[in-house]
Amino acid sequence: MYGPDSALIVGSAMHLGIEEGIDKMEWFYYNQYPVITDENINEVIKLINLVNKAKEALNSILHNKEPTVIFEYKIDFPQFVGFVDLIIKNKDETISIYDFKYSNNKENYLQSKQLHLYKYFLEKLGFKVIDLGYIFIPKTSIRQKKTEDLYQFRKRLKETLENMEVEIVNIDYDEIKVNEFFRICDEIKNETEFEKTPSKLCEWCEYKTYCEGGETYMLLPENKRRDIKIDENPDMWIYADSYVGKSTFVDKFPNLLFLNTDGNTDNTTSPIVKIADEVTFEGRLKKVKMAWEVFLDVITELERKDNTFERVCIDLIEDLYEHCRLYMYKKLGIDHEQDAGFGKGWDMVRTEFLSAIKRLKNLGYQVIYISKEINTEITLKNGNKLTTIKPNINEKIANVLAGTVDLTVRAYMDGDERYLLLEKSENIFGGGRFNFKVPRVKLDKDEFIKALKEAQGFILEEVSYDNEDKNNDPNNEISNDDEQTKMSRRSRK
Repeated sequence: MYGPDSALIVGSAMHLGIEEGIDKMEWFYYNQYPVITDENINEVIKLINLVNKAKEALNSILHNKEPTVIFEYKIDFPQFVGFVDLIIKNKDETISIYDFKYSNNKENYLQSKQLHLYKYFLEKLGFKVIDLGYIFIPKTSIRQKKTEDLYQFRKRLKETLENMEVEIVNIDYDEIKVNEFFRICDEIKNETEFEKTPSKLCEWCEYKTYCEGGETYMLLPENKRRDIKIDENPDMWIYADSYVGKSTFVDKFPNLLFLNTDGNTDNTTSPIVKIADEVTFEGRLKKVKMAWEVFLDVITELERKDNTFERVCIDLIEDLYEHCRLYMYKKLGIDHEQDAGFGKGWDMVRTEFLSAIKRLKNLGYQVIYISKEINTEITLKNGNKLTTIKPNINEKIANVLAGTVDLTVRAYMDGDERYLLLEKSENIFGGGRFNFKVPRVKLDKDEFIKALKEAQGFILEEVSYDNEDKNNDPNNEISNDDEQTKMSRRSRK
């Protein structure tokens, strides 16, 4: 999961706002997150303001020209694939091409080969390119001060945005840059050794786990399609207020091992391993085995596969994260993450925690997290208040954990009845890969499994419809493949 200011998500939203309007931009941006926070609202305030400024700048280019405008034009050659953000077809059949840049680093882009290559290859397709230019949309990274409340910060943010201007910069075509591109291509083609060159761009690279993590990508499976099966054992995360019955619900699943952190085990019958500090004495010498070390030992034992368990439940996942923090504090000799240097301590705790979770998930058991919930009040753009409900764990860790399961759901009470919320709500943390037909079910294993089967039956029907009919539907202007290509392009960019 990404942060509220993720360059990938914000950049894609920016493009969508310019091309298709504010409403679609907001819908896209909010749907990238399990639950909306004040920080998400802040980013949308920036996006709305800057998209409107970008449209005003665009209108200044188009004024009195009555041109045809094309967004996201794909250039596809064997030696080069690119996507032109904006093509303006003029009355005299010439075209002008522009690229949107949401950045303050103008000088870097002005030295880029990008637009020069666009012109070169577009003219091979028969276009006559007369203008090249960038539309620079400025960024602001101001943060809320400790002395400010949210209203004061947003007022200062809007004042800052008012003074920011979108800039259109035209450039002259440089054939030398195109020749340099082909020279570099030849060098790469003839290269035999490829050294790693780590940079901040590694965070967005789809090969990061292979390059940095050392995972192999050479063990290819047989080229044979797998049968789609109904998944009745999805990895999941269930959270709720106290005494709703989340542990009791999970306890109904067979062959379950509880890794319990809070000692509340009276209402469950499955086998339990207590994840807590173990204190022993050798004479007068006191020895403490920390709770996190107990958890790591459990993973090691599960790796042996010498058991009959089919699923493992961590109850509570936020307690386990705190055990990891304390373990790392002791290991690093610090009292807080900040003591290890800017960002370093927090990153080391996160890496230790997520690495262990990854070990557990790789074992093939169904993995279930249980959490308590917390309520937070956020302020919308219009000043209205909205209560958000989410698991009681660090937000960044929550976003990553949600990406490790198939389904995140909230349990709650309505009167005397207990329910699982299955539909997605922007103020309630949750979601997953299933398209449930019902918004909620009773907090009952059989009812949940029934809804799970119905959801996957619906997905199979949609797959069949998409393959056979959807691309032939005259009302469907953009196919799913087109949307995937567009998003893939933005991801690469």
